Amino acid sequence: NTVACTHFGCQNRFPKGGPYPECSYHRLPPVFHETAKYWACCPNKKAYDWDDFQKIPGCQKGTCSETKEEGKLFLGGTDLREQASEGSNLKSIDDFNKAQSAGGAEAAPVLDRLKKVMVELGVEKELYDQVVDGMKKEHAATCSTEAEILATVSQELGSKLKSMMKSVAAEQLRIN
Repeated sequence: NTVACTHFGCQNRFPKGGPYPECSYHRLPPVFHETAKYWACCPNKKAYDWDDFQKIPGCQKGTCSETKEEGKLFLGGTDLREQASEGSNLKSIDDFNKAQSAGGAEAAPVLDRLKKVMVELGVEKELYDQVVDGMKKEHAATCSTEAEILATVSQELGSKLKSMMKSVAAEQLRIN
């Protein structure tokens, strides 16, 4: 009784319960948009024929698994359009006017963009939210508006990230 590996793009079969062979797979699901077929993690390797698509080598190495992946099994045009519009949240004129009367909230978009990047780098959303919320609470007593709190948190977080990057750079110089 054999089962198929559940990693995207791996076509290995193995006995249920193992042993689990090594596999080459994709970390994100396939995309089928118009006539193009490709893996979401490898958008520059497109195929227009099913056999060619099946031959695109995996971008990750690991061990086969029989545990089902969470999330979508494939993406299409609707998903791509949704992802493309994520960064451009439309707001009402009332929301814009409220933000302007509160002194503007320029720091909020910076923190939102930083959150997306940190998540892409592997930082959990919950951890990011916990850090930012904690910083907001620390500065709530000394700042008079939400915009001022966001600007202060943005500046402090930027300073801490810069310090961490300098530390990594110094460590690299010691290694080399």
